[in-house]
Amino acid sequence: MDDTPTVLFLCTHNAGRSQLALGFFNHLAAGRAVAYSGGSEPAERVNPAAVEAMAEVSIDIGREVPKRWTDDGVRAADVVVTMGCGDACPVHPGKRYETWELPDPAGMDLARVRPVRDAIEQQVRLLLEQLGRSDR
Repeated sequence: MDDTPTVLFLCTHNAGRSQLALGFFNHLAAGRAVAYSGGSEPAERVNPAAVEAMAEVSIDIGREVPKRWTDDGVRAADVVVTMGCGDACPVHPGKRYETWELPDPAGMDLARVRPVRDAIEQQVRLLLEQLGRSDR
């Protein structure tokens, strides 16, 4: 049985915060854990300012496509991280949930997205550190 931890990042449009988190997670986890992302109302494309902000730190999220989360995806995750999807976020008893209170980068220019990106990086680093210490 595979004991690789799985994380699901959720936000409303799956175009900003959850994509930033997914990019950092995949880059920093280096195969030690797996992550996915989704939204309750997926946008048509990933926020261009988020793509540009991540390119500044040499992480390419430009090929990502916003997608809807599924109940199966939520059930399969060890950790579900919600970022602003409110009541639309799925809740399954027994699942580990974290809520990251972060501004939505929708409509922000690059200068305003950078602090959101940096805050997400710190949250992802902390989550990966916790996953590394957990008993699976």
